[in-house]
Amino acid sequence: MALDFEKIKQAAENYRPDMVRFLREMISHPSESCEEKEVVSCIKAEMEKLGFDKVEVDGLGNVIGWIGDGDKIMAIDSHIDTVGIGNIDNWEHDPYQGYETDEIIYGRGGSDQEGGMASAVYSAKIMKDLNLIPEGYKVMIVGSVQEEDCDGMCWQYIYNKDKIVPEFVISTEPTDGGIYRGHRGRMEIRVDVKGISCHGSAPERGDNAIYKMADIIADVRSLNENGCSDSDEIKGLVKMLEPEFNPEHYEDARFLGRGTCTVSQIFFTSPSRCAVADSCAISIDRRMTAGETWDSCLEEIRQLPSCKKYGDDVKVSMYMYDRPSWTGEVYETECYFPTWINKESAAHVQALFDAHKALYGDKRQSSPSSADKRNRPLIDKWTFSTNGVAIQGRYGIPCVGFGPGAESQAHAPNEVTYKDDLVRCAAVYVAALNLYNGENKDDDVTQFRAGKTDNDIQ
Repeated sequence: MALDFEKIKQAAENYRPDMVRFLREMISHPSESCEEKEVVSCIKAEMEKLGFDKVEVDGLGNVIGWIGDGDKIMAIDSHIDTVGIGNIDNWEHDPYQGYETDEIIYGRGGSDQEGGMASAVYSAKIMKDLNLIPEGYKVMIVGSVQEEDCDGMCWQYIYNKDKIVPEFVISTEPTDGGIYRGHRGRMEIRVDVKGISCHGSAPERGDNAIYKMADIIADVRSLNENGCSDSDEIKGLVKMLEPEFNPEHYEDARFLGRGTCTVSQIFFTSPSRCAVADSCAISIDRRMTAGETWDSCLEEIRQLPSCKKYGDDVKVSMYMYDRPSWTGEVYETECYFPTWINKESAAHVQALFDAHKALYGDKRQSSPSSADKRNRPLIDKWTFSTNGVAIQGRYGIPCVGFGPGAESQAHAPNEVTYKDDLVRCAAVYVAALNLYNGENKDDDVTQFRAGKTDNDIQ
């Protein structure tokens, strides 16, 4: 059956007011990680009102709506938690009451990432209205929790506890009008340094852990900022873009961009303000490109000159995550989020491309805030990390991104998303799921996928 693309576009346009209302309702419920109960209830009620065949909330608190009765599953994922608002003085209006104009919706979560939820829910409604539920499939619309705290853990739960394995997943994270087939991975590293306290009036009697850490922090900064020439004692992370250092994956690394590291937190212990600190610790946010592994990143820190200098007084480790969800469920996992890239030729990526081309052409239709992205390729990659780290990174389930909003709006004050994006995404989801041809699916659609750790983590 040939798709009537104009009819799909018109149906999405007709639901513009409903998507806007629904998004503003979601924004009105503060929903930081582990506190999503109210927004889950809001989404569940909307799905039930729209006549989804089944709506459920799993043990972790993910809200899942189903349409169709096929044996295979196509999924559309939106994380529904948000970061906090930070300094309220940086906001020009109430971040939860928000406002709208003819073009935009203002408020925390509009771009990251409840706008995607609005488009996904109404794409399912359009499929039901137009009898466009793909034959042989169920369509799974997921509102996932705790992504901001621990990317992908929600899908670890869906895969391992709910035992749900879709044929492919569309992530509705903001893509600036592009179709995204991968992104860098990341991990959260902790460095602990021991010292010996003494009275601050005679600091030479002690061993100041903060001074030791100052040397380590300087080396971490060099690791991020240095080049990779022979004169660089600490070779910078940019080295992974070069075949000399990354012969198997330098081309993939150039597609994703170089890895980065930054010190994101610092902690200490000291008997008092007039004593030498006897311990110091830092958190490092490490973004990983193709060719880097979890153990290579840990070893890279251990081999920094300052870490070697202080020897056994330094411990380098990876964080674990065990924060209870809003339901009280705990899914303990490691703070390691694997890098992944899909092949551009993969059937699910091409389904998104074909849908976009048929509906809106083969160029990005990005929002005004993303005008600089309009000349970028339609098929591209994210800068930040998404639930794809588990969907594709851990489990190899084909994943592709297309979502309303701009990456630059994520985690920023005065966050906005664009009404046109909501409409465009809803239409593309409908067309893409119907253009997908499972017979064209390769055995392995992955271009690059980082390995798992040696921890017994599912």
